[in-house]
Amino acid sequence: MGSPASEVSGGQGRARCRPAPRRRRAGARARTIEAALREAVSSGRLPAGTRLPGTRSLADDLGIARGTVVEAYAQLVAEGWLVSATGSGTRVADTSRLPVRSARTLVRPVFDLRPGRPDLSLFPRALWAASVKRTLAAASREALDYGDPAGLKVLRDAVATYLSRARGVRAEPGAVVVTSGFTHGLALLSRALRALGVRTVATEDPGLVHHRTVIRAAGLSTVPLSVGPHGADPAGVPDGAGAVLLTPAHQHPRGVVLSPARRAAFLDWAREHHGIVIEDDYDGEFRYDEQPVGALQAAAPEHVVFAGSTSKALAPGLRIGWLVVPERLRVPVLDAVAATGTTVGTPAQLAIADLLDRGDYDRHVRRARQAYRRRRTELADRLATLTDVPLDGVPAGLHALLPLASRQEEKRVIDAGLAAGLQLQGINAAGYWQSADRPEAGLIIGYATPPQHAWRPALDALAELLRDAAIKSW
Repeated sequence: MGSPASEVSGGQGRARCRPAPRRRRAGARARTIEAALREAVSSGRLPAGTRLPGTRSLADDLGIARGTVVEAYAQLVAEGWLVSATGSGTRVADTSRLPVRSARTLVRPVFDLRPGRPDLSLFPRALWAASVKRTLAAASREALDYGDPAGLKVLRDAVATYLSRARGVRAEPGAVVVTSGFTHGLALLSRALRALGVRTVATEDPGLVHHRTVIRAAGLSTVPLSVGPHGADPAGVPDGAGAVLLTPAHQHPRGVVLSPARRAAFLDWAREHHGIVIEDDYDGEFRYDEQPVGALQAAAPEHVVFAGSTSKALAPGLRIGWLVVPERLRVPVLDAVAATGTTVGTPAQLAIADLLDRGDYDRHVRRARQAYRRRRTELADRLATLTDVPLDGVPAGLHALLPLASRQEEKRVIDAGLAAGLQLQGINAAGYWQSADRPEAGLIIGYATPPQHAWRPALDALAELLRDAAIKSW
């Protein structure tokens, strides 16, 4: 068995290349390293646990830039061939745990284009670490005690200021409740609504099945609101409904914006029936063709709960979110917090408040917005070479819906993608529909999900899949 370095360098050495753009040349070399290591691992020449050379030493051996080796290692870690840990270097993974198609062929997801997550490689680790260190060093002993169930005052102050400035929310610190993300906030609201006598919540169709599950777990029933090009239809709110759950700035998953007429109609319903609108502003900061749509809450703060989180702007693993709650709901929501014992840890609250106060949160959002804008544009441009069917909705958020002709076609494309190492999600496979007779189908493409180095290869793989799938109905 050769050394890890020899497995990579065989036949490559310092051979001359034809003149080509530097980036393309580096990308080709990275792909060559990836292919050599995949073959060496799958054949058993590099067994599980083998430590690979450091990126700098391997780059020196091959006479190439260190960044090329870093890119190759990162891709193989993402695919599951390698594992990397600080202090122990990069080693060969145990590939026996990967699913197999046959005795010789490994089948594993290579690129993930499912929606729901930001590019986690963009997470500002250094800023986060500095904020945690800085705020914990300055925190009083009392800050680490059992605190206000609504959250630390310093964070509620920062959130109220940020939302007023960035989303147009009419927020005062006393209205803010800190949550462990939107799902936690929805669970609290559902318990609070039931305590106030609400029994039915209208939810968007299509919409996330998990949200309906959370609402029902609190003892409430759900009814569907049909979503069209202008957003959810307020005419579908039934008699007896006490609340509606909407994604007005960028409907999930269709990507449309709730029209002004429908925004007004939902607010009229809330005023007339003393109802509550839950505004899930899950990715409201990310609009690419114009300024983001302002918060619905600003027009009727006594009837709208504004809900947001850091899950799309930073990372879902932080588990930090917030509700801006109308006065009549504040006590029931805090009672739900007390009953469930679900408060957010002090260090995370202090760090988020620090990022907001220093402007680091805004700067990160701007950088992420630029990155996702480019990806969304590149996705639309590439698909335009393959089909006349445009992406549904507006240029915004972290995902886009590509309509397909039928559920059968959707399943065929998703299955073909999985076989090719491309993870995709369909509007039917994910259980978005509440109405069984809805014929719509499509791919919900999470263009923000891949790490930076994997985005363009993922886009290439998607384009190749769609060409090979020969979707004649387009």
